[in-house]
Amino acid sequence: MSGHDSKYFSTTKKGEIPELKEELNSQYKDKRKDAVKKVIAAMTVGKDVSSLFTDVVNCMQTENLELKKLVYLYLINYAKSQPDLAILAVNTFVKDSQDPNPLIRALAVRTMGCIRVDKITEYLCDPLQRCLKDDDPYVRKTAAICVAKLYDINAELVEDRGFLEALKDLISDNNPMVVANAVAALAEIQDSSARPIFEITSHTLTKLLTALNECTEWGQVFILDSLSRYKATDARDAENIVERVTPRLQHANCAVVLSAVKIILLQMELITSTDVVRNLCKKMAPPLVTLLSAEPEIQYVALRNINLIVQKRPTILAHEIKVFFCKYNDPIYVKMEKLEIMIKLASDRNIDQVYYWSSKSMPQRLMLTL
Repeated sequence: MSGHDSKYFSTTKKGEIPELKEELNSQYKDKRKDAVKKVIAAMTVGKDVSSLFTDVVNCMQTENLELKKLVYLYLINYAKSQPDLAILAVNTFVKDSQDPNPLIRALAVRTMGCIRVDKITEYLCDPLQRCLKDDDPYVRKTAAICVAKLYDINAELVEDRGFLEALKDLISDNNPMVVANAVAALAEIQDSSARPIFEITSHTLTKLLTALNECTEWGQVFILDSLSRYKATDARDAENIVERVTPRLQHANCAVVLSAVKIILLQMELITSTDVVRNLCKKMAPPLVTLLSAEPEIQYVALRNINLIVQKRPTILAHEIKVFFCKYNDPIYVKMEKLEIMIKLASDRNIDQVYYWSSKSMPQRLMLTL
């Protein structure tokens, strides 16, 4: 719903439900669409419009994508409280999952995955299996995430119907966003499973590193986080991974940078060449320092990570102690993290700088305590 739809939030009629019911069953398409918008607006502000469930579901039979999205939104909200009525929508979901429009196919599968009702779950399997092999990558990437949602509802069903194998097959997909979503889904499933579900082999590794260069920033985060679970076979394998991941240190998204740093640090454990290790330490310092010029919330996340990094590799930021000097307007939680890191980085070579900073800032700190 766009900005000019604000009028739908202003209605406060006493007979609102009967009027909406009448409008939802109107013979005119525009009137039905307006009625659904009013229902969504009422639902958004906390009014109970669950009594209109059947009438709203009847509006699903439309080719208008905007109207279909609104009806699906209503269904997600009320399906759990009206599970028996939610089954009425199943046939339309199944039909929409085979619609010529890939946006509608993806929307149908996504919505069925979000409706957490056991009675509907079994009807989701066949459409989901089709969509995982759909010709359109947008449908495939949406279906991949839906598998993780379905696993959360019924893990046994997902395993029995072969959805885990289908997800693993998608890692070899030619679309990088499909690969990223398959990895994200498998990682989420792995987090909720006690046994190994997602193991990266040398073949899988190549596929993930290839997709890394072409997917969106959050796709890169999913892939990088999964790569951190991979155990390199030897120093050469570790150097190859680091070489492919290092360009991510220049990324504008701090999550991508931190995920890349994590992988590099893990692989450095296997790298035997001191020159390679020294060069990697030099490359990691500037992006970590850059994160400290962001807003306080991001600074704090960066500092928490840096705190762990300097415990393992203090040489990375040994010459950058100045960036951890507290500023007068730093929030207290940022100052505390900076001070902890300064303590870890303090050495004979930089102690004069620390003394100078503390002597300059001491009067200010005293004034703050008065």
